[in-house]
Amino acid sequence: MVIVEAAAPKVVVVVCLLRGNRVLLGRRRSSLGDSKFSLPGGHLEFGESFEECATREMKEETGLDIDNLEFLTVTNNLFIDETKSHHYVVICMRAVLADHHQQPQNIEPDFCDGWGWYEWDNLPKPLFSPLEKAVRAGFNPFPV
Repeated sequence: MVIVEAAAPKVVVVVCLLRGNRVLLGRRRSSLGDSKFSLPGGHLEFGESFEECATREMKEETGLDIDNLEFLTVTNNLFIDETKSHHYVVICMRAVLADHHQQPQNIEPDFCDGWGWYEWDNLPKPLFSPLEKAVRAGFNPFPV
């Protein structure tokens, strides 16, 4: 018999930080999606706008200041495990660097192995499942 502990859905804001034809990704260090590449982001705090959350999380994780934030899409993500399941509603924002001379820093090494810039048409593998699912569905963060 499988016992599943269901938790209430949580809201996460991620950022497609664009630099030329590249996007910023980090390799996760987490029980959920460990060693997979993911966009920077984190949990929406009470009373926060999506833009405020994106700006705060980017600064906390990478030290980068961002500008020109735009809403891109929202995804619904379920992670079903034998003992504990997770449900995340992911708000995806697009942004650019406020200062093009800034470089990402790995401020939270317990949660990320480091940051790098990757071409959208040549993303590293493996991708964290919400990002992989979006890419397979044709999602592209670059303006048309």
